[in-house]
Amino acid sequence: MVSSQDTAAFGELVRRHQSHVRNFLRKLSGDHTLADDLAQDSFIHAWEKLQTYSGRGSFIGWLLKVAYTTFLQSKRKTKRYAEIINSAGHVADQESRSQVLPDDEITDLEKFLAVLTEEERAIMVMSYACGLSHREIGDATDLPVGTVKSVIFRGKEKIRNSFDIKDHNHG
Repeated sequence: MVSSQDTAAFGELVRRHQSHVRNFLRKLSGDHTLADDLAQDSFIHAWEKLQTYSGRGSFIGWLLKVAYTTFLQSKRKTKRYAEIINSAGHVADQESRSQVLPDDEITDLEKFLAVLTEEERAIMVMSYACGLSHREIGDATDLPVGTVKSVIFRGKEKIRNSFDIKDHNHG
């Protein structure tokens, strides 16, 4: 039986972290409705696995690992993810650069993310949108810090090359 104290604690967990988790999943999936559903599932999984949080690393890093795992499990269950990414990439190719799109249409960020692999997308979002350190991303993805740094570097290069963006730091 769930106590009212447990219910209040769960509500506080969601209140404190839902915007991070939802934004992460929205950027990862490209689908706001799916992301909101996955966020709910993520909080339920996190609540059920709360005792597995060791206190090592940040809590938000652990929570995003739960969200990322929930996303991957969902992806395995459905082909919808591939359709969304293909659609985003297709729209990105066809949209005029000068056309102003409403907020609910595909943004430049979504276009940039669409050229990345799933792993690159997840790591870039964790780093730049969620502000996680390389170590925290490594903890969340079970990757060594060096690999995380390499993925971020490759992801930035892929975006630069795909959209012909000049790197002012390197010429």
